[in-house]
Amino acid sequence: VKYPVAVVPTEEGFRVSCPGLPGCWSQGATEAEALANIQDAILEYCNGSRSFPPMVSAYFPFGFSDSFPV
Repeated sequence: VKYPVAVVPTEEGFRVSCPGLPGCWSQGATEAEALANIQDAILEYCNGSRSFPPMVSAYFPFGFSDSFPV
């Protein structure tokens, strides 16, 4: 399963969230660090739940920058 992620630049670096997994977010000083951190967060989220949540279709003004297989 691939989950799209939304990356948003901030004053401190980048924040990143996975819209298909409510509450799954992370951050990093660089975009690469933020993407590595969200990949870990997605794995932890999925390993901690008994069933995978369905993908959520929603509008995100910042778009999606990447997705990671789980």
